[in-house]
Amino acid sequence: MKVLKTIILLFTVLITNTFSAQQKDNCRYIKTPTGYLMVLRQGDDVISNIENLAKTENIPSASFTGIGFASEVTFGFYDFNAKKFNPKTFSKVEMGSLTGSIARNEKGPSIHVHGVATDDQFNAFGGHILSLHVGTGSMEVYVTLNDQKLDRKIEQPLNANVLQLNCKQ
Repeated sequence: MKVLKTIILLFTVLITNTFSAQQKDNCRYIKTPTGYLMVLRQGDDVISNIENLAKTENIPSASFTGIGFASEVTFGFYDFNAKKFNPKTFSKVEMGSLTGSIARNEKGPSIHVHGVATDDQFNAFGGHILSLHVGTGSMEVYVTLNDQKLDRKIEQPLNANVLQLNCKQ
């Protein structure tokens, strides 16, 4: 009976610690004087986390920078003749630089991201990021808010998603 009580106690402690650790992991960002600081963990989808932040906090527009480890990043080089991105994926890289903007389109937040990734041989790859997932370790993203809403619209003939400026002020 004493052994059973000990097992139940250990099991309860283990479940409590696991639940507590999961609650701590739910915090992905904090407010700062200029915007937000995000700390993403292994497996997190970077672009969708930035998009969720923009939705949750109703961000009208912002710029962001970041660094960290990626399990996988897919870059896209835009083919202006075909009007589409040609993707190339790299695994187990370090994001030496991540930069982008948050604007709005008719569907909600519009995220535009570029970056440079390096592999274990210090080869660098970069360009427009189509997808990005955090690898072992973490990724830090610093979001700086703008004071006005910016929109992004598809412009022809290139079918490019272009940031729109309202120069009438």
